[in-house]
Amino acid sequence: MPASPARPLLGDVDLHLIGEGRHWRLWKVLGAHVREEGATFAVWAPNARAVSVVGDWNHWRIGADRMSIQGASGVWATRVAAAAVGARYKYAVEGIDGQVRLKADPMARQCEQPPSTASIVTASDHEWADDDWMAARDARDRDAHHPMRIYEVHAGSWRPGLTYRDLADELADYVEDLGFTHVELMPVMEHPYGGSWGYQVTGYFAPTSRYGTPDDFRFLVDRLHQRDIGVIADWVPAHFPKDDWALARFDGTALYEHVDPRKGEHPDWGTLVFNYGRHEVRNFLIANALYWMEEFHIDGLRVDAVASMLYLDYSRPAGAWVPNERGGRENLEAIEFVRQLNVAVFAEHPSTVMIAEESTSWPGVSHPVHHGGLGFSHKWNMGWMHDTLGYFAHDPVHRRWHHRDLTFGLLYAHSEQFMLPLSHDEVVHGKGSLLNKMPGDEWRRFANLRALFGWMWAYPGDPMLFMGGEIAQWGEWNETTGMDWAALEGERHRGVQELVRSLNRVAKEWTALGEQDNVPGGFQWLDADDAEHSMFSFLRWSTDGKEVVACAANLTPVAREGYRIGLPWAGEWHVLLDTNATYFGGTGSGGARSAWAGDDEPHQGQPASAFLTIPPLAVLWLGSRLS
Repeated sequence: MPASPARPLLGDVDLHLIGEGRHWRLWKVLGAHVREEGATFAVWAPNARAVSVVGDWNHWRIGADRMSIQGASGVWATRVAAAAVGARYKYAVEGIDGQVRLKADPMARQCEQPPSTASIVTASDHEWADDDWMAARDARDRDAHHPMRIYEVHAGSWRPGLTYRDLADELADYVEDLGFTHVELMPVMEHPYGGSWGYQVTGYFAPTSRYGTPDDFRFLVDRLHQRDIGVIADWVPAHFPKDDWALARFDGTALYEHVDPRKGEHPDWGTLVFNYGRHEVRNFLIANALYWMEEFHIDGLRVDAVASMLYLDYSRPAGAWVPNERGGRENLEAIEFVRQLNVAVFAEHPSTVMIAEESTSWPGVSHPVHHGGLGFSHKWNMGWMHDTLGYFAHDPVHRRWHHRDLTFGLLYAHSEQFMLPLSHDEVVHGKGSLLNKMPGDEWRRFANLRALFGWMWAYPGDPMLFMGGEIAQWGEWNETTGMDWAALEGERHRGVQELVRSLNRVAKEWTALGEQDNVPGGFQWLDADDAEHSMFSFLRWSTDGKEVVACAANLTPVAREGYRIGLPWAGEWHVLLDTNATYFGGTGSGGARSAWAGDDEPHQGQPASAFLTIPPLAVLWLGSRLS
């Protein structure tokens, strides 16, 4: 029998907002909260017959601490005087089918370390020391472009065995030294299977206990901020695991997921899909996004698998999906959720970022909702990644036939605010490391990789590199063994690391390389058509037109001597970067001069020009500023 009505533990306003599905601080009223005496517990289970909280204090006896329904909200709550910080607990939920299931708290802010699955009563006593970072971040103009250079990290395998607190200094030292502006953490939300890398989440409100407590994770973010390094977290609102102790059929019904498997199950990942048409589910996810920003000072979220959310037929054959009410393949409920999510996030935290991993040509992913877009601030440029890695995988003798792979992306480079991802997905499951994707002997592999990075950092968009790429490790990533730090014993590996450090330094010093990433005026081709020589040249412009970086790429193993490129003015042009320099592990031949003189000979539509020697398999950057 349902519990008899009792005086609500939640206030009327809270219950009203929960009922509307617009309680953006849901974590403050649901879950476990320490009080002056004991703790309160609250959970949403609208179809349950009865709910009780079981834990260490009552020896896990079902029914010992019964919960009461809170009005018509579907929320059950109780106060337990014996519960305290550190106590483990679950909810005993009697479903409409009469079966009692022990469920972890969907709002748990701390969980047991897997394979154990209980929730833990917790409270924070962390004192933040990142006021300067947060104030500077919040003072930024969201409408202006703020270039990012992002280092993607899997917390458990960057240096295996480190805790959040260990990472705080070691990772901050490393990232600061290399000059990245942000760390992007693969999902740190609690997940039962380490091999999922965090992409199958069971505890959306809890940092994984594998590396420490929630306050330990706060310490990590705090320390990175104190070193002027932003933190982006991967976030997975597209699907969740079927584990019977977690969200799946939480109150005996399809509560968080669609009941129809054609909409509620993901065929690729063996997971369940959120029911975006249910306002309480949208509320759960939007509150979760805000939770990470407010409770952990996260600077942005990279939203995983957005394409799988947008399309009803994603990875589904004909007959295995349900068209929308208009007969189309678009998931109208998911689209509405994404827009509501981004509107809510930017209303509360306008200086954060919301990054979509979206692999299709869906229009307006990073356009404002009021302009018909999805409202993200950035989109991963998956087309650029695919075309660029495909081009560099070809032997140089064949590249003339694939020249368009590197030029095509500029036709759409400014249609979105793009990020250029060389992520973990490209160096796992037999795909090989970035170095191993490159063709030729060892010298050519390293030269190709350096050229790839030189091309990437000069291209419009914010570069993102997964850990291990910056040291050119030979093996692909394995989450159990981590990075191959021993590679740095090799001179060429140290050279690639030094190149990444220099790329970030020059990109910071020369605003032309990022200031106008998202507008056409920031990029200008000099020659996009020299397929015969596999040569590319272009200009990057600052907003005021007084600073220019000229980029020339020679993607064959033959040096190009006396190669003329057009320049916007004559005079001295400084060599900002040569990927073939000896200190990057190159031969140092050709372009490694401190400066080149531009003359008044017009070329390539420019009023001036210069003759360059472009080293083999190398990218050369020249820079000049008007006084």
